[in-house]
Amino acid sequence: MTSKLLAGLAVACTALWLAGCSDDATAPRPEIAAATASTSGLAAEVRQLTSGRGITQLHRPAPVRPALVKLGQALAFDKILSGNRDISCMTCHLPGLGTGDARSLSIGQGATGLGSERLHPDGVFIPRNAPPLFNLHAMQPLFWDGRVVQDDLGSFHTPAGRHLTPRMKRAFEFGSLSALPLFPVLSRSEMRADGGNELAKVGDDHPQQVWRKLMKRLGGIPEYRRLFERAYRGQRFEDMTFAHASNAIAGFFVDRLAFNDSPWDRFLAGDDGAMTEVQLVGAKNFMTARCSICHNGPALTDNKFHNVAVAQIGPGSGDGLGGRDDFGRMRETGNAAERYAFRTPALRNAELTAPYGHDGAIVGLRDFIDHYSESDLKLRSYDVSQLEPALRPTLLATAEDILATRDPLLEGVVFPAQVVDEVTEFMKALTDPAARDLRKLVPRRVPSGLPVDGR
Repeated sequence: MTSKLLAGLAVACTALWLAGCSDDATAPRPEIAAATASTSGLAAEVRQLTSGRGITQLHRPAPVRPALVKLGQALAFDKILSGNRDISCMTCHLPGLGTGDARSLSIGQGATGLGSERLHPDGVFIPRNAPPLFNLHAMQPLFWDGRVVQDDLGSFHTPAGRHLTPRMKRAFEFGSLSALPLFPVLSRSEMRADGGNELAKVGDDHPQQVWRKLMKRLGGIPEYRRLFERAYRGQRFEDMTFAHASNAIAGFFVDRLAFNDSPWDRFLAGDDGAMTEVQLVGAKNFMTARCSICHNGPALTDNKFHNVAVAQIGPGSGDGLGGRDDFGRMRETGNAAERYAFRTPALRNAELTAPYGHDGAIVGLRDFIDHYSESDLKLRSYDVSQLEPALRPTLLATAEDILATRDPLLEGVVFPAQVVDEVTEFMKALTDPAARDLRKLVPRRVPSGLPVDGR
């Protein structure tokens, strides 16, 4: 009896203990329940704010045929497209550095090294920061000043003007993006050089000659002829123009550099737990502190132009006294009200794309967000110590000129350090983990046999 009684008591106690454990496991503690309710309410609030601002999920573009992607990848990484065969498109858009080069201002042809270690023997810089290549299918116009655009009627507006022929346009499959790679190969500071090759001898007002000479180079490599004819079935290489090469590079960008699986994307798809509470608070602040007026839509850009009071550094674009200034959008439109206005950058993967601004004048992500609070004071007190030593003496004393046309949206914008921190955390939620290191996109070799940068 005694042993049976003890056994019964043991079973009863065990049952009570398990029941107690079960109750503890299923009944939320008050503080956890409160936190969950708080996050849920915050998520609902952020959703409501996004719906009123046209901020939606970014959808992937339609798949691009593999043969075109393969051709575009080879061309993008091949130095054969530069005058002296010493730089490729991707030298300044490194897959391991957020499709940029981690520099305020890029260094083009005639230089050695990559990224922050790249050096030019004459200290030559390209006037503007290398923009990232993420999600270009969702963006236009292109370039910081919007010089390449396809309007609503389908017409192209580019620096090439009449030199962009109807025959070339027929090769375009990706709108204005198909035209974008036509122009870095024409730039002497970026790829063409001032001498030492047959491309450099061509006058700047004859882009067609440069493009024809590039196709002659490519046509001299049997592997390229095969790649072109596989990418454009039914067409002979002899009947193609450099627009076919440019279109292929665009196809590579569209197919391999589209990213839409960030925590933010998952949140927009309905996952309330995709972002941290701090990131949700940052998203709310982003919506209510005027950020989303310009950064909206699927790519978080309005695709317009704004003067946000960024300091002017570097060699400039030929404007102003001594040609060391850069008038931005005004260079294209002639509208004085658009002086110092530049294209609103998309914010997806922005964490990976420092430095920031049209000339990379602001090195850190948090600093760039903080810049929008009292931007007039930030511009007037700009600290050149954040720049590499070679660029520090190039700061122009044009703060008052810049502020004269500063976007009125920035008037009176002030927010505390905590808000800056929270918005910075939200910006990190815009990063697709798959975009962090894209060195797998770098081919082992290219048809020319020239060295490949970025591996």
